[in-house]
Amino acid sequence: MLSERMLSTVVRQCTKSYLKLEPTNDAYVPAPAPGQPYMLYMHVPFCERLCPYCSFNRFPFDEGRAVPYFENMRKEMLMLKDLGYDFESLYVGGGTPTIMIDELCDTIDLAKETFSIKEVSSETNPNHLIPSYLDKLQGRVQRLSVGVQSFDDGLLKQMDRYDKYGCGEEILERVREASPYFTSLNVDMIFNFPAQTEAILRADLERVIESGTSQTTFYPLMASPSVARSLKATVGKVDYTRERKFYEIISETLAGGSNPLFKHGSAWTFNKAELDESGEDVMIDEYVVDYEEYPAIGSGGITYLGESLYVNTFSVQEYNKAIEAGRMSLMGKTTFSKHDRMRYRFMMQLFGLRLDKKQFEKDFGCTIERGLPVEMTFMKACGAFATDDENELTLTAKGRYLMVVMMRQFFIGVNNLRDQARAALTGEERELIFG
Repeated sequence: MLSERMLSTVVRQCTKSYLKLEPTNDAYVPAPAPGQPYMLYMHVPFCERLCPYCSFNRFPFDEGRAVPYFENMRKEMLMLKDLGYDFESLYVGGGTPTIMIDELCDTIDLAKETFSIKEVSSETNPNHLIPSYLDKLQGRVQRLSVGVQSFDDGLLKQMDRYDKYGCGEEILERVREASPYFTSLNVDMIFNFPAQTEAILRADLERVIESGTSQTTFYPLMASPSVARSLKATVGKVDYTRERKFYEIISETLAGGSNPLFKHGSAWTFNKAELDESGEDVMIDEYVVDYEEYPAIGSGGITYLGESLYVNTFSVQEYNKAIEAGRMSLMGKTTFSKHDRMRYRFMMQLFGLRLDKKQFEKDFGCTIERGLPVEMTFMKACGAFATDDENELTLTAKGRYLMVVMMRQFFIGVNNLRDQARAALTGEERELIFG
């Protein structure tokens, strides 16, 4: 699709220009803006084994490395309290946040004691969907996101996940058993693996429906340069020409027809239809939709506040040294122009299916048509907007896919930013990651 190729190229070039990491000597992130709602992101960079498609900061698990790390993350959390922050939402990502369940629970408990947190989301892997873990997470975590990626045994073996987490049927049964423990259980899936056929994709969709999960997220496979090499060596070279067709199959199966089982929560997140109809807020996987600004703690955390994006050191050793010295571990930052921030708002709100035109004009001092004329002209020409009036923009089916393309390329750009930070690793830590 010509519009997809054009959009991929433009977003790729844009992210190259504004996601360039510059060194910083800042000891702390900026103080909060009065009245601004914030979410806290917390990063746990430890995994039992490293997956070839993952660009997040992660290291092979070692208890001696992980215990002091959790202690320091709790200290860093209190630094944010001292800066004046309060949070209504906590998202714990990784890595594998549940890799030390008691340390995670202690950290969540401290966050709830310290801040006005109403909801907690955490990521996990299928092998941690066991009663001893689920009992501890119940009540502490409202939304658990499980990295399944696929139920197909062949793909699980290619991803080196079969031996770690079991076969597709075992994972399916664990998801079924875990679902009642949480307000929302999200099943993370990936589509457009090179070896994935339409039949495999449809079988994955059937299993998602069978699992009884309240939410599922289908990410397109994303290949930043470093990940592209490991992907090619394990699952094969990524082919983006199939992506739209696969996405249409997913959307039609889950959210199509007159009585859909799921509804779109974002361009690639699907919520059980009865959850949306209840009128309650439904947490989605991409927290950046609900919280445009957020500080991040932990090694490899990425903070976005005001005009600046900050990256914490990817070295766990350097992270621990910084926190123990009474400062945050900021190693780099990039500053966005007003135009960059308008583009970011455009992308994130439309990815969340609705852009508030009135709020855009209030925040940026111009209409979206004046602020982003090229972007608006392109999207209109592509037939991306279902609603375009004085109050809002909403998306057509084609518009939702274009947002998938835009977010895919943006996250590849963020992965390139992570690669810049990861390149600074030395010694044992570099050996652990690069071999």
